[in-house]
Amino acid sequence: MTYTPKSDFLITLLERGFLSDCTDLQGLDEALLNGVVPAYIGYDATAKSLHVGHLLNIMLLRWFQKTGHKPITLMGGGTTKVGDPSFRSDERPLLDAAAIDRNINGMQQVFAKYLRYDDSAGGAIMLNNAEWLDGLNYLDFLRDVGRHFSVNRMLSFESVKSRLDREQSLSFLEFNYMILQAYDFVEINRRHGCLLQMGGSDQWGNIVNGIDLARRMADAEIFGLTTPLLTTSDGRKMGKSAGGAIWLNGDMLSPYEFWQFWRNTTDADVGRFLKLYTELPVAECDRLGALEGSEINAAKVILANEVTTLCHGADAAATAEATAREVFEKGGAGEDLPTLTLSAADLGDGLSMAQLFVRSGLAGSGKDAKRLIAEGGARANDAAVSDAGQMVDARALSKPMKLSAGKKRHALVVLG
Repeated sequence: MTYTPKSDFLITLLERGFLSDCTDLQGLDEALLNGVVPAYIGYDATAKSLHVGHLLNIMLLRWFQKTGHKPITLMGGGTTKVGDPSFRSDERPLLDAAAIDRNINGMQQVFAKYLRYDDSAGGAIMLNNAEWLDGLNYLDFLRDVGRHFSVNRMLSFESVKSRLDREQSLSFLEFNYMILQAYDFVEINRRHGCLLQMGGSDQWGNIVNGIDLARRMADAEIFGLTTPLLTTSDGRKMGKSAGGAIWLNGDMLSPYEFWQFWRNTTDADVGRFLKLYTELPVAECDRLGALEGSEINAAKVILANEVTTLCHGADAAATAEATAREVFEKGGAGEDLPTLTLSAADLGDGLSMAQLFVRSGLAGSGKDAKRLIAEGGARANDAAVSDAGQMVDARALSKPMKLSAGKKRHALVVLG
């Protein structure tokens, strides 16, 4: 990189490891120095909650606002009806309008924790692209927008090319997605003076399309910026675990399990994740990330507390840490504990100890669970379980319950 940015936002991005590519780094830097810049990131409503894979770009919007600029969160109420084909091997399931609205309502709960939505110059705003996409006249859209797109160029984009190279079907519906996303930038620029679209590096082609379309249709000088697609040091996609996605909504993943995900970070990732997912000073992130041996575990607790505080609040982080200390330090269970989360409906009037051992995966069947208990190998919170029919109700699960099968196999049961 030959140009050295001067704006607080871009300096922060470079120091903390957020920047992958930018269409015009110097031009964007000058715009950021000249006043408040609006920027957006789009989120299709494919689930009721965002997950840890989205958290990098949510933190990007948070830093954008903290350095004096205006973040725009764009809900894909319109584009979700089509489905982004980027780097997928098959077509996304199509959702109806009611499901999309439910998902958007769930996603909005997350953004309110990270961004300040108000009428000030730097106050965040939330938009829904259904506002302009739902009412489009198809013939007018083809004439006014579609004529600016080259099919040859669209076929060259890696997200499309990879599907075609593998001879996997790409529907005409999906092929339209990149045109609709590009048109989003034109509309947000026209309605709100938005100068910047940001996203993960897998969105580079879509972002460049939007910039090109806005220049053709409105002669607008706008910019694109991407963040790296993160994998953990052991090669796993960020945000995935053995149990599935790490959701940001507390009703889909308990704050304790969220905290535990970060506490289980691989040693090599601690410093990098502190820079990306917390607001601790860079020097402190580097210091903590350089710790070794048992000391790195203290850094992991700091990481878990900082990230959980942002997402679920300081009380939830403190409770999770206290629970972990009680379960692990007193019980010696180790740090990577499988967790069974029960809803109130799952629990009903209560479940027997035998059922809990089966559902937590510590016993293969009710018969195995009863044998384990009869032979004295079952423990709950480190106390021997002697009655396979002993009932466990909501009161007993007011705190997470640690189940043990022998000395080396453990699981945690929590009420979600």
